[in-house]
Amino acid sequence: MPKALIIGGGVAGPATALFLQKAGWNAEVFEARPAPTAHGGLFLNVATNGLTVLDLLGLRDRLVALGHRCPYMEMWSGRDRLLGTVPNGPAGEPERGSVVVRRDELHAVLRDAMTEQGVPTTWGARLERIEEHADGVTAHFADGTSASGDILIGCDGVGSITRRWIDPAAPEPLYSGLLSVGGFSRVPGLPPTPGVQRMIFGARGFFGYLVRDDGEVYWFANPTSPELDRDRLRAISDDDWLAELRELHADDPFPVPQILAAATTVGAYPIYDLPHVPHWHRGRVVAVGDAVHATSPNAGQGASLALEDAATLARLLRDSATHERAFSVYERTRRPRAEEVVKYSRAIGRQKSTSGSRVAVAMRDLMLPLFLRNATQNTRNNHLYNHRVAWDDTTALPA
Repeated sequence: MPKALIIGGGVAGPATALFLQKAGWNAEVFEARPAPTAHGGLFLNVATNGLTVLDLLGLRDRLVALGHRCPYMEMWSGRDRLLGTVPNGPAGEPERGSVVVRRDELHAVLRDAMTEQGVPTTWGARLERIEEHADGVTAHFADGTSASGDILIGCDGVGSITRRWIDPAAPEPLYSGLLSVGGFSRVPGLPPTPGVQRMIFGARGFFGYLVRDDGEVYWFANPTSPELDRDRLRAISDDDWLAELRELHADDPFPVPQILAAATTVGAYPIYDLPHVPHWHRGRVVAVGDAVHATSPNAGQGASLALEDAATLARLLRDSATHERAFSVYERTRRPRAEEVVKYSRAIGRQKSTSGSRVAVAMRDLMLPLFLRNATQNTRNNHLYNHRVAWDDTTALPA
């Protein structure tokens, strides 16, 4: 049975391993972190199309039970005016809406499935270099260990070592000008927001939140900022972050100041994307997910695109005569969709940036309702959510 080395234990890596096992491959996941991280990455949106992929693994209901069903997003101005409501899933089909979950809960669902299926994970394995042979490939790790297989699949995120091995001239991620800063909170008496996540276009920053049935608040802010690397971000204390955010959103409507007043810890991440990576594979090595098409979180599609990649690549490896053929068809079929989503998400992000100009804010609040009018029934973006991986189709592969 052929073996795949999978670099990265986030979303794409475990999902790829599970689909490869269904396709008749052996797979082993190698993760740089020494152990799972509680609340790592805060929370994310798993879109309708991502849930459809999880259904192929029998994991959809397990994840939905943990999350906040979110078929709609409400857009509010900093003056407490409802600007519009947009679908977070296929328009007119709230029963097929997306779900917001803690990132670590999605990771745990995938890890538990790997344990049940006997897929091994090696923790503390930070990839340093890749060595390709005529009949296989070897991954060398920072601790001096190595592993060999028939192919290597890089699921190692926006800072991917795999991407750079495939193409040393590969583009670097582009900084969006925004940070994602968020956490969890509780505000006594704040009612739940069933089926909804609320977004506030404040005068000095963008803020989003939802309230679960048990009263827990998931919140985030997207402050405009010069580019900060992760070390500099980690050096900023939770107290300093919260002081800055409380000042930035002090004039926003209830319950934004109250959510921030009750918050105690935060996570902060720079938002990057990769609009176009020329090469997704070379020889026995291929990259998946954020490693080749990192998208900002604005469209809520990052995890779902990674899940689609995983199922598509595994299906092609199952049905192709060679891995070269599978890799080629995978890149050709996945690239247009991935790059469309990256572009769309970047456009949404531009609406979040604010110069602090009262005129610019007033114009934005005037124009947004026109763009959002009848959005709940606008089917223009339904193709983003209705995409399905043809896992059970064993007919001839695309030309």
